[in-house]
Amino acid sequence: MSESEQAVQWEYAVAPLLIHNPKAILDNFGADGWELVSVLPGPTGEQHVAYLKRRK
Repeated sequence: MSESEQAVQWEYAVAPLLIHNPKAILDNFGADGWELVSVLPGPTGEQHVAYLKRRK
């Protein structure tokens, strides 16, 4: 199998997303190569949780 035919491998991160400054937090992750996949309410409802991925 050639390199172009190999499956892409991903790594994932789950991080708290503070409501008062989400853009700065996401900008930092983006600068490190992370792509936002989803944002869901956290278990307490007081903050959100960001789910991110990037190529290994």
